[in-house]
Amino acid sequence: MRMKRLILLIFLFPAVTFAQITISGKVTTSVSHTGIGKVSVFLSNSSYGTETTDDGSFHLVGVKPGEYTLVASSLGFKQYSKQVLVGTDPITIDIPLESKVEQLRGVVITTPADFKKNLEIFKREFIGMKENSKRCEIMNPHALNMIYHARKLTLEAWTDDFLIVENRALGYRIKFLLDTFSTSGVNGLTQWEGKVYFEEMKGTDEQKQEWKRKREESYYGSSRNFFRSLYNNTLPADGFIIHRLTRELNPDRPDDAVIRQKLNYFKEQPRTRINVDSFNYYIGKLNMSKYYHESLSKQPLQPFQIYEPTGKQGLYALKFSFTGCLYVIYTKRREDTDFKDIYRTLDMPNYETSVLTLLAPYSLFDSNGVLFQDPPLIEGSWSKDKLSELLPFDYIPGEGKGTQ
Repeated sequence: MRMKRLILLIFLFPAVTFAQITISGKVTTSVSHTGIGKVSVFLSNSSYGTETTDDGSFHLVGVKPGEYTLVASSLGFKQYSKQVLVGTDPITIDIPLESKVEQLRGVVITTPADFKKNLEIFKREFIGMKENSKRCEIMNPHALNMIYHARKLTLEAWTDDFLIVENRALGYRIKFLLDTFSTSGVNGLTQWEGKVYFEEMKGTDEQKQEWKRKREESYYGSSRNFFRSLYNNTLPADGFIIHRLTRELNPDRPDDAVIRQKLNYFKEQPRTRINVDSFNYYIGKLNMSKYYHESLSKQPLQPFQIYEPTGKQGLYALKFSFTGCLYVIYTKRREDTDFKDIYRTLDMPNYETSVLTLLAPYSLFDSNGVLFQDPPLIEGSWSKDKLSELLPFDYIPGEGKGTQ
């Protein structure tokens, strides 16, 4: 998953009734085909999950249509994953698990002080800094393997088992199989790959009402909200306006890596007026916008100009022939962060704004409003959303799990 700062995706759904499907099957060893009990089977990024019975059987009930990754995970076996497109018919999948020969990525040796410092970076860039993050707790932090590369200002992390995070703001216990994670202090880019499973936390009626309110707050105005509104042609009613943004890279601003390299060099030199002046010079470059010659189309774009159905039910392609980016304005909430690289006209209200840049000819999203193939680079408001704002793909505002 590629993202700037960490892109996390959420949504609004219309009053449409979908069938709810059962996915069932059996998990066995790949050699003897014996059933394996207590295997975690779940749809990644959703709240659909279970453990296999003693004979390896499993059932995921009430699954909403959409594109999912089915995952089976158990210690001692290779992780199994398979893309499944849920439509209107029940799905049966038998899962053979192969025994895993442990391959160490390398011994990670760290002091308690280094671990604590790395954990703070990880929490900031993975969980986030928004209000909800204050109520998120990593329950087993030592499940994380972390390495900090000082010269590159980059933190890498991964897990061999589930990393468990309780989000007490939204009422979810979140389990991560984190394959890779990296965050760069040079360009602010955070990337991660892995599998995620949401469990509903138990709470009082009062807590559940508060979770419902906070979930809707996280969801409205999000990218999931936008993509569902896009294919349902309800953008204006839902508060979204789209323009085409054209821009060019600022030739007066060096690359991020060059700026950071210069700043580190001058910080390490003996303090002189020349070094201070040089340091301040590159601070000025760092604070410059990456872009110039920016302009917005006068007329808002229409849905048919930026997406089209594919040949598969419930799959859509974000695709446009014009040059430039999508400039998405959400008119129902004001932005509280000053993004120096997000263009605004002088007469534009300070609405939440996100910029989408395609990195491939098109990106695919499904009926859950989820981008799952070649996602665009996202800048602006949506780039702030991290774990503390993350909702399962099957979440629908105002409705309980498994209802329509």
